[in-house]
Amino acid sequence: MIRVVIADDHPVVRDGLRVLFSSLPDLELLAEAATGREAVRAAVTHRPHVLVMDLRMPDLDGVAATAEIGRLAPDVAVLVLTMFDDDQTVFAAMRAGARGYLVKGASQEDISRAITTVAGGGAVFGPGVARRVLDFFGGPTPAAQPPFPELTPREREVLDLIAAGLPNATIARRLGLAGKTVGNHISTIFAKLQVATRAEAIVRARDGGLGRQ
Repeated sequence: MIRVVIADDHPVVRDGLRVLFSSLPDLELLAEAATGREAVRAAVTHRPHVLVMDLRMPDLDGVAATAEIGRLAPDVAVLVLTMFDDDQTVFAAMRAGARGYLVKGASQEDISRAITTVAGGGAVFGPGVARRVLDFFGGPTPAAQPPFPELTPREREVLDLIAAGLPNATIARRLGLAGKTVGNHISTIFAKLQVATRAEAIVRARDGGLGRQ
């Protein structure tokens, strides 16, 4: 019996998955979560074989929740089921430790097969996602990119100083910017990195090699 937890902030999606899992004799649904932090708690509390994870959720996004589950409950396999299949999102989920990645709209057979695969220790990706992965690893070696390529050079400078522990006023003086401009940059950085707090931004930045000088 494969034990499963659903993490998705849309009730309609949870309802559909609940119906699907109830029809499969080898799956047992243990719990549901509507936020990233609820997903982490469910993984730690229930220890399912598989946690089906959406990526765009309140409280804590699915990528950060996946990484946290990998740290606190490494025996739980995360299967991403999301609307997003762009390169940045796919590879962020993989780096966080997701063992599978499906795009919503996948058939019930694909979802049940993916759950069985990741529960058994394998990895599975939907056709479009698998093609992106193959293209990435099969193509020419990409030129080295700076960390967080979604940020502008100025935003990366600001994030580097945030990660070094500097307050906004010091950052403004260091870069010759107005305090309000620094605040605007920080709001944009938080949105692009999908973090809600300065502490989360610092963790992401230091994991990416910033703030260490």
